[in-house]
Amino acid sequence: MEKVESIEEFYKRKFDWIPENLKNEIGHFNVFEHESVEPGKTKPLPYKRRDYYKVMLVIGPIEINYADRVISIKKQAIFFSNPQIPYKCDNLKNIKEGYYCIFNQHFFHKYGDLNQYSVFQPTGNHVFELTEAQVEKIRPIFEKMFEEIESDYLHKYDVLRNLVFELLHFAMKMEPQTTLDKPQINASQRIATLFLELLERQFPIDENHPNINLRSASDFANQLNVHVNHLNRAVKEVAEKTTTQLIAERILQEAKIMLKQSNWNVAEIAYSLGFTEVTHFNNFFKKQIGSSPSKFRKV
Repeated sequence: MEKVESIEEFYKRKFDWIPENLKNEIGHFNVFEHESVEPGKTKPLPYKRRDYYKVMLVIGPIEINYADRVISIKKQAIFFSNPQIPYKCDNLKNIKEGYYCIFNQHFFHKYGDLNQYSVFQPTGNHVFELTEAQVEKIRPIFEKMFEEIESDYLHKYDVLRNLVFELLHFAMKMEPQTTLDKPQINASQRIATLFLELLERQFPIDENHPNINLRSASDFANQLNVHVNHLNRAVKEVAEKTTTQLIAERILQEAKIMLKQSNWNVAEIAYSLGFTEVTHFNNFFKKQIGSSPSKFRKV
């Protein structure tokens, strides 16, 4: 499996230096301005997972390869990346201006779980096209970040966390309302949320986490100490999909990523995803997308 890029490697690749405060006990945060790049001078951004989060405002037509999708940005957009899903940006020479901030999970330790927000979930929206008016609302948030990070204010990192949350909620307000947005938290929603968190906790697959253990609705029900029928009803009510569908979709997404990103063979990928036979994995994959894993890898 291709190695995940650490935050130290980001600094080394991008700036050829590593900040002294990178191991700060409060976690790490930094903010940058996109630099205009001359044609032919851009360094290709590797397609891989990172062990840090990134929020990017970009002005200019670029393409983002995110998981198994390619998203074309026509004018401007805000983009959220997380450690679970690999990505890369193409046509960086087209970036006219923009900003981005990076931070690790420890920066938000005791301040909430970032993975509860849809913009950082594998199944959520991660790229939001913006109007000119929306850009002018987001730009000052990044400018405030620059101001705060250079200040001597004792609680400046609290302010920076709040600014990240401003960006996060600005984007999520652009999403259509769903069942999960209902303010009341009922028993079904709590069970469904726990199921989704437990499902997501099994990924990504890598050399440090080589396989998944929970594959069926019954597996998850046993882990959550609820009856499988109760789990299935709760998930269907909240997510409007069956438990089995959600498990299959997440396994398929990870399979696509591993086929494109890793150097593991098809058999190794199949076993890591809980398939006891390679033929079962091949049949599952072909049923979902109409192509075998080997053919998908070659495309």
